[in-house]
Amino acid sequence: MNKVAEKFHELKQKKRKALLPFLVAGDPDLAATFDLLPRLVQGGADLIELGVPFSDPLADGPVIQAASQRALAKGFKLKKFWPLLAENRWSLPVPLILLVYYNLVYQSGTERFLQQAAEAGINGLIIPDLPLEEAERLRRPAQKYGIALNMLVAPTSSPQRISMAAEHTTGFIYLVSVRGVTGERADLPPDLPVLAGKVKKLTALPVAVGFGISRPEQAGQIATFADGIIVGSALVKTIATGPRATAGDRAEAFLHRFRDVIDH
Repeated sequence: MNKVAEKFHELKQKKRKALLPFLVAGDPDLAATFDLLPRLVQGGADLIELGVPFSDPLADGPVIQAASQRALAKGFKLKKFWPLLAENRWSLPVPLILLVYYNLVYQSGTERFLQQAAEAGINGLIIPDLPLEEAERLRRPAQKYGIALNMLVAPTSSPQRISMAAEHTTGFIYLVSVRGVTGERADLPPDLPVLAGKVKKLTALPVAVGFGISRPEQAGQIATFADGIIVGSALVKTIATGPRATAGDRAEAFLHRFRDVIDH
């Protein structure tokens, strides 16, 4: 069992729901990223999702797109990122999941990318644009390196597609809560509990919900029917709004509010 699956199993035994914050690597710069990661753990993160900046992030809304552009403007490169992550990974006692677009994996070569990711301390992958038909080619070598593949399903996914996604998933199912791109939403879709129930009927895998979760009370609602809550744009915006020197304080306080509501 990989570390992502182990963490969800551990939380289930403790009757706790997973909190998965998301950061863009290199925003506002790489040094800040490695300062922020341990602060997310202190804020209550059970797993952390770290996004690789990409020039054409089709699944991301304006907040995360802007963060990616800032990171790229600062010179983010995977070849710089891997050794720095390996050097700083010891300070993170939680699984680390990389969100990366498939083009970057393909350009590096699947085997080389997975080896570099594993050596740097990555425990899981989310690839938003990975076709289900291509997933098997990645799942098998990823398992060799102990890296969980976490497939996405959407409100438009048919039962057949959900089942196919589950077949290729070795960590958790990422349930996209809304149609469209990432970003804060004022309200959750009223049929989200039904959608989550539909997914859970088709697989015993953990289901974590992401896209549009911006307030602690929304996370509390999701905790009643899902196994994990993913918080991205609202956290990225919180980090970007204010002095760099106090970004860690803002991020930790932000997550504490979510953790308290999810747990109670």
